[in-house]
Amino acid sequence: MSDTIPAPKPSHVRRMRGTRTKNAVTLVIMIVVGITFLLPFYWMVSTSFKVKTDIFCVPPKWIPSQLRPQNYTDALGYFPFFRYLRNTVTITVFSTIGWLFSSAMVAYGFARLRFPGRNVLFYVLLSTMMLPPQVTMVPLFVIFRTLGWVDTFYPLIIPAYFGSPFFIFLLRQYFLGIPQELIDAARIDGSSELGIFSRVILPLSKPALTAVGIFGLMYGWNDFLGPLIYLNSEKAKTVALGLDAFRTFYGTDWQGLMAISTLMVIPVVVIFFFAQKYFVRGIALTGMKG
Repeated sequence: MSDTIPAPKPSHVRRMRGTRTKNAVTLVIMIVVGITFLLPFYWMVSTSFKVKTDIFCVPPKWIPSQLRPQNYTDALGYFPFFRYLRNTVTITVFSTIGWLFSSAMVAYGFARLRFPGRNVLFYVLLSTMMLPPQVTMVPLFVIFRTLGWVDTFYPLIIPAYFGSPFFIFLLRQYFLGIPQELIDAARIDGSSELGIFSRVILPLSKPALTAVGIFGLMYGWNDFLGPLIYLNSEKAKTVALGLDAFRTFYGTDWQGLMAISTLMVIPVVVIFFFAQKYFVRGIALTGMKG
């Protein structure tokens, strides 16, 4: 009986080489695309530490010839950045909580409750996603002005507690993937619908809720149009409005502008970096079920 290992077939060798080549090409493409997307961010951070003579020199200097961290202190001295930061954090946190709470409850109703016209109402909800925000901008402003909410945070926070069609769709798709047997077992044990929602659905939906939370945080943090419409006083402005004001009054201070932009981008990057596993998993598992 021979102990020699049979040589692989030529077709198998060709398939292995083809797979390795495809993987290598895919890796190279991903690296190139990643570097392409990373370059603007690197240029922003690099410029925030440059002296003025290094910004527009040709050929461009990717690494500052002289590190100047004073750009940050100089830029922060031009306007009350930390007050704008507090306003932005307040709006972002409370609006994200509203989106999570309201969207999850509505999504559970569409996913697990049986009532007449459920599918019709869901299609109507999805159809509102096709409305551009410019269509509802003026009516909403009239409503909030009538309520006396202009120049307050209410127009930027309260609507979040009525749900978001996109977030409701994402969460509904995820809820449909939860086994019905778990819900039936909870009902047999005498649990109410609110108990099923809080004790069964929500603990099993952390990836989807994390994805919705990250979307909400990014939207609230980067929102410019909403604060521009409703916030007038200096004490109520957000970082996005402060950055625009800085660009208007100190447009030639490019290193200061890049320093403020870096401070605005860093929190979102840090949050996404630590939550990316749940974010990707939540998006991947929402699927097109139901």
